[in-house]
Amino acid sequence: MTAPLLPSTIAAPVDRELVVKRSRFLAHLAPVADVAEADAVVAAIRKEHWDARHHCVALVVGTHADQQRSTDDGEPSGTAGVPMLEVLRHRGVTDVVAVVTRYFGGVLLGAGGLVRAYSSAVSEALDDARLVRRAVRTRVTVDVPHADAGRLHGVLQDWATTHDGVLDGVAYEAQARFTLLVAPDDLDRFDADLAAATSGALAAVRGDDRVVDLDR
Repeated sequence: MTAPLLPSTIAAPVDRELVVKRSRFLAHLAPVADVAEADAVVAAIRKEHWDARHHCVALVVGTHADQQRSTDDGEPSGTAGVPMLEVLRHRGVTDVVAVVTRYFGGVLLGAGGLVRAYSSAVSEALDDARLVRRAVRTRVTVDVPHADAGRLHGVLQDWATTHDGVLDGVAYEAQARFTLLVAPDDLDRFDADLAAATSGALAAVRGDDRVVDLDR
């Protein structure tokens, strides 16, 4: 059984515009590594759209989505930031900041209309984004004689592809050293398959666990 996936993130920034009763809602979503990077994204949006009335924000960061913030930026309390944050939570993403800039169109939307507009802007932007799956993987290394490196490269690449792992690189020194990222629940299977492919001549050395993006 493969270990469960962690919350996803997005591969690249994405923008989406929503118009509701002449008000323009400009949603900007960006992948971020931490709160400081998210704050920098918000500052850049504020500078770009300096003439807008509101810049409402929701962010989720951390491997397990453990840091979350939102702000209504002058909209009635609970009508912007929190609905935006609920979309991010519901969609299971992390390391993402969402900024929705509003240009007021002259027609009051009411609390319900604002909630729908801000949440829809974020939801539609997420629909446009390419999600990146994340999971915990264990780093393993395999030292291979140069004469066997070509054949083992294909074997290890096929194994990683089949078992949702990552062939993370190969270094050619005294021997060829292959580095793979393997799901913790698949480590014993990897050892057995490696032994079978090399008639027991090679063994993997296990290293640390890390969070990896599986789809980049």
